[in-house]
Amino acid sequence: MTPAEVVAGTYRRIRERGDDGVWISLRREADVLRDLDGLDPALPLYGVPFAVKDNVDVAGMPTTAACPAFAYRPECSAPLVDRLVAAGALLVGKTNLDQFATGLSGTRTPYGACESPLVPGLISGGSSSGSAVAVAAGLVPFAIGTDTAGSGRVPAALTGTVGLKPSRGLVPTLGVVPACRSLDCASVFARTVADATAVLRVIAGPHTGDPWSRTPPPRKPGGGPSTRIGVPRTPEFFGDGAAAEAFAAVTERLAGLGHEIVPVDLTPFLAAGRLLYEGPWLAERLAGVGDFAARHARDLHPVTRRVLDSGRSISGEEVFGGLHRLRELRAATEAEWARIDALAVPTVPTTFTLAEMAEDPIGRNTILGHYTTFANLLDLAAVAVPAGLTPAGRPHGVTFLAPAGSDDFLATLGAGFLGEKDPVPGASAGGTVPLAVVGAHRVGQPLHPHLVALGASFAAVARTAPCYRLYDLGDRPGLVREEGGSSVEVELHEIEPAALGELLVTIPAPLGLGTVELSDGRRVRGFLCEAYAVGSARDITGLGSWPAYLAAGRA
Repeated sequence: MTPAEVVAGTYRRIRERGDDGVWISLRREADVLRDLDGLDPALPLYGVPFAVKDNVDVAGMPTTAACPAFAYRPECSAPLVDRLVAAGALLVGKTNLDQFATGLSGTRTPYGACESPLVPGLISGGSSSGSAVAVAAGLVPFAIGTDTAGSGRVPAALTGTVGLKPSRGLVPTLGVVPACRSLDCASVFARTVADATAVLRVIAGPHTGDPWSRTPPPRKPGGGPSTRIGVPRTPEFFGDGAAAEAFAAVTERLAGLGHEIVPVDLTPFLAAGRLLYEGPWLAERLAGVGDFAARHARDLHPVTRRVLDSGRSISGEEVFGGLHRLRELRAATEAEWARIDALAVPTVPTTFTLAEMAEDPIGRNTILGHYTTFANLLDLAAVAVPAGLTPAGRPHGVTFLAPAGSDDFLATLGAGFLGEKDPVPGASAGGTVPLAVVGAHRVGQPLHPHLVALGASFAAVARTAPCYRLYDLGDRPGLVREEGGSSVEVELHEIEPAALGELLVTIPAPLGLGTVELSDGRRVRGFLCEAYAVGSARDITGLGSWPAYLAAGRA
């Protein structure tokens, strides 16, 4: 199929479903087709339609966070959206959510609750309800959500999709309406782990100006030949015997795949999770939207208003008490991570219909988050994958978690559970090599999608040894090794040797690939400039990096 045919099919399926509660705003089909003009077919997401949750900014489109009175039209898109569009993806529209991303049910919205496509009358889960259903119903191949308490994982379980929650800070959250800013993550919904991982490779990486952006050091499991997977020693299903049977089958399947099953005491994990809705982090929700909520109480969903109001009485003493308690609980979980490589838990302990959710919206919301709310508080990465249906015919899912930096490892683990090919770049026998990237190929820069198309994967930010100078060559920088130089910031990307050769023939003179010495003594392949070309070029070494120079307005 051509990209135009894919777009036509997307809009046909959207029309066929009618008013399903998935969309808050849709772009015109003709405008999406116009985006195809001039797109490079070599881009990694060329012609792939996608949707974003409506708490993520898209230039010119309203951001509502599922509250019409809150709506505004941003001038700039969130960096993650810009990266997807630069990689060739086609934005279709913005999806429904629990208002202000506060909830896990998908029912706290004035735009109508969208139900799971798997079981009539079943909630889709939230807060990223519309994004999950858009993928589950086959409307778009992938969609962007967010995940603070489990909003990128609970809907995945209830709709039979993959929900990838990266390490905190790996994907910029600039341009995302905050829920709890210190915990917020962007998330990806897709039909396969491979698709979700391909999207993450495009949107991951630091962004200048985002104070929460970071690069967690890559973490690899420390076990022996088999992966040590922890499972709850006494799992809780809140009376759902069918869900208990389904998770027992998951555990058997993991053991059958050759993993070592290790019972884990989840007490400190669950205690940390309770802090999110029973502790001082309720007050952090007010830091983002509290002033608006105070002025527009009548415009809020009643349950959202109750949740936000509960944070107004929290004192500074309680905030610090919660922070101290979290540190204690995090230390308690370290003993378990010494015994296991990953944790496998039911994504949700049970499921609810729309009617059941309406009977007890807060209590049942707490149950839905039983196995999800601790992840970001404990700085864990996660991937939620479908695990079939329970004997009662309800969807069941399993989530794999591990400390921040384990994103590639978790993708491999989740793909293996589903019987997919390993989606992590560099899994081939040849392995990968590090590449030091200086300017136009960095994350968020114009040529980064071409690097992604070659299979490169962002690894870390680093600095050169103090023997280089950086120059402005016009549309890109030139890094030259010179006596009396300084340390310059670079990005490290992992790339297969064969792809490195393909990259080399595309680099115009006076740039090329050579050996770059890093501040830690390592010598890696990297972009360098021939010295003859910088005679009259502007020396920008003092600003430390190409993004910093651009941010300063090239003044």
